[in-house]
Amino acid sequence: MTYDSASGPSRRAALLGGAGALMAATGCTSSGGASPAQAPTPSRSASPSPSAAGEATPGAMTLFKDPAYNFNGLLALGGAGFGAGEVGEVLTAVNAINKAGLSSQTYVETFKKLGDQLRKAPQGSKADAQTTSFRALRAAQYYGQALFFVLGSDDPGSEEQLYKAGRAAWDAFCDGCQPPPVTADVPYQKTPLPVWFFRPDTADERRPTVILTNGSDGQNVDMWTYGVSAALDRGWNALVYDGPGQGQLLFVDQVVFSPTWEKVVSPLVDWLVARPDVDPDKLALTGLSMGGDLAPRAAAFEHRIAALVAMPGCLEPWLGFPPEVREILTPSKEETNNIWNKEVVPELPPDAAAVLKKRFEPFSVQAMLAARQGKMFTDFYTPATRIEALTITGIVGRIKAPTLVLDYDDEQFYPGQPREMYEKLTAPKDYVKLTRAEGAQLHCSPMAPQLHCEVVFDWLGETLSVS
Repeated sequence: MTYDSASGPSRRAALLGGAGALMAATGCTSSGGASPAQAPTPSRSASPSPSAAGEATPGAMTLFKDPAYNFNGLLALGGAGFGAGEVGEVLTAVNAINKAGLSSQTYVETFKKLGDQLRKAPQGSKADAQTTSFRALRAAQYYGQALFFVLGSDDPGSEEQLYKAGRAAWDAFCDGCQPPPVTADVPYQKTPLPVWFFRPDTADERRPTVILTNGSDGQNVDMWTYGVSAALDRGWNALVYDGPGQGQLLFVDQVVFSPTWEKVVSPLVDWLVARPDVDPDKLALTGLSMGGDLAPRAAAFEHRIAALVAMPGCLEPWLGFPPEVREILTPSKEETNNIWNKEVVPELPPDAAAVLKKRFEPFSVQAMLAARQGKMFTDFYTPATRIEALTITGIVGRIKAPTLVLDYDDEQFYPGQPREMYEKLTAPKDYVKLTRAEGAQLHCSPMAPQLHCEVVFDWLGETLSVS
């Protein structure tokens, strides 16, 4: 593709729309399979409901006028159902931010301060072990909220420190769990994968186990909300891990995303099946957000996975970026980077620049390190092609495990992709759309994680014949 300078203004016009508009558009078995015509009837579905014109979070509570901040605030609010947030704390923080004037700086400062407060004892008597543990869980949530926007703040260089504060809070929570999760470093290429293996108790009883896969910017606390707590309540084991491009591997070890996610999951499966408290025939794999691309990719090649859930189904993460961003990429690295550095970057306002730094850092160490210095990355081509390489459109037909594909009314990152994934699957499959009528709309149902987990674990229990 040859760059046409006449297309420059239209490209820039979309990018100049601000952080909210840009963030809202990016994101954020049984053997023998069945053909689509033979697939089980979906247990719940609904026709798409169009968003109200100009309404960034249709039908949802408006915490912030900017849809990116609003979506993240809703995630913190929804986490309260699993102890990973407190309604009063979140709403008080929201009011403080709005009063000070919504910005990356006020958002980061407010939620970091809240996390710091919760790492101390509450007023009154000395905190017992459970109080200390669950205050640490909420602190991990709030540090994660601050971390998401820190690259747009006055101190982007504090990103690693802020991640470590959230990680320390998560580890403190885990230490207080009864029993605490087993922690280990599972071998993976040159950098091991940190894992947290949660069990209902310490008995060597073989149990169904779910491997929980995060997305492109989630933290471990999100896995508590979207699977660990629900698994433990049902007598399941749950494995949380940081893969390349996530958590410790990204922010500390500087390892970016890999398109061959089966090479990440297979060592985890090896580690699990060697344990006496894991039923090797009842291993489930879930993927949240962009994990809805990663987990299916892994299941296409790792056939010890007995059930798969994509939350939502995602075939091409690159399509989660607006066309005005995607059209920057050409077959030529030199041409692509010339367009980026000469035509796009000089016109980017700070809020849109911060969004692009955030979206691209999991795919480029250079992008991450530049962002921490308050600079824009100069190599657009490399991370863009890495994101393109995550496409699994031609791979999902290899999946043999029964698969549940989730979709959401008003899905803002991967609209249409869940249904397309479902149609391409040849394994036994179900499609469930969570709806506005249930308060479960938007990407990953931020206001309804309890309903979300009910749908997922009811399906897993039935699929794996777990009473």
